[in-house]
Amino acid sequence: MNSVRLAPGVALVTVPGRGLAVRTPGGEFLKVATGEVRETDLRRRLHAPDGTPDGPAAASADGDGPSGGTDRALDALVAAFEGAGYATREPLGNGMLTGCQVLLLGDPVLVDPLMRCARDEGAEVGTITPDRLPRTARRSGGSGRTVVVWCLDGPVPPGLWDEADRLPGHSVAWLRCHREGDTAWLEPLAATTDDVTSAHVRLRRLAATAAHHELGAYWASLSAEGPGSGHSTASAALTAGLLMEDLVAWASGDRSARRRLRRVRVRRLTVSRHPVLPVPEVAPYPTSAPASALPVPTDPASAEPPRNASAPAMPITPDSGTPRSVPPESGTAVLPLRESGTPAPASAASESDRPAPASIAPESDRPVPAVPAPEPASTTRAPESTVTRPPRSRTAVPPPRTAGRAPR
Repeated sequence: MNSVRLAPGVALVTVPGRGLAVRTPGGEFLKVATGEVRETDLRRRLHAPDGTPDGPAAASADGDGPSGGTDRALDALVAAFEGAGYATREPLGNGMLTGCQVLLLGDPVLVDPLMRCARDEGAEVGTITPDRLPRTARRSGGSGRTVVVWCLDGPVPPGLWDEADRLPGHSVAWLRCHREGDTAWLEPLAATTDDVTSAHVRLRRLAATAAHHELGAYWASLSAEGPGSGHSTASAALTAGLLMEDLVAWASGDRSARRRLRRVRVRRLTVSRHPVLPVPEVAPYPTSAPASALPVPTDPASAEPPRNASAPAMPITPDSGTPRSVPPESGTAVLPLRESGTPAPASAASESDRPAPASIAPESDRPVPAVPAPEPASTTRAPESTVTRPPRSRTAVPPPRTAGRAPR
């Protein structure tokens, strides 16, 4: 059985006049009630030096001393340290990525420091090429302990990450970063099909900017950058540390970092964080018309003739009796409006002979449902003796007079 020792980041502190205290990895101090257990015995059991050359750390850690390893009070106190997470039995050298496989590819300025960091945390680190991504997805076997990290010191060429976006569907985690000018983009890690992929990030960025045409053209062309562009040693180390934060969160099962997009200014070494969500899939827009749509006859001869053959059919405005123009349907010629009872000029073309103007062609290929023409107005002219003024519209009717006043 492995011996018990203090967990990484935990320290025992002797406070003068107040006894023993524990400093947690987060910087919090907790008082320790040792009871009958001596401080030297607790330090010896937990392999905790006291800072003096001849202190208890110089003694053996196998239980020598007055209390030894058989004292029940000491065993209970050590068990309390283990239960609180301040002591561990794991051997030295086990890191947060122990048992995980990290496959790296990309530019050496970012891959090299990230490889050293991942190995220090106990990961099995290797390299991979883009053509081996499908094979890696098949060999992972759904273990969920493999992650692919792709680091680019420049923009992403079109379509380069399309194949890698499918890795979460094979239980292979997918982490990436790239640089555009002075900004390095660290996209969130995707471990399941519900996480954010590189395609989602691009859609979100296009939707968030007014210069989406220019940004899309920049991604498509990948224009040459000026001299001096690229990561420095400091910005590469910062980027590698941030990527390690995501890897440790993934290995520990923390999902809070999977909805976070980070921007690193490679010259100023500043970091900003922005929330990002996956883009849901939508149904494609239909290209054919629905079966319920009624086609409009394009041949004027096949159209229904007007009810009153003596006058052209035209809709009448409800109150004034004034004809109004109606947008013509597709394939139907338009005749100039004329007063009722006036014969058409001899030179005027009939409805069947006049071609449809090109400017009224519909914008889409969808057929427009036919609208029946309303009842035509009567062409019989009233006698002049009975007509005193043109009919008024509803808006021209004067308001009612106030009661009590004589009309003028």
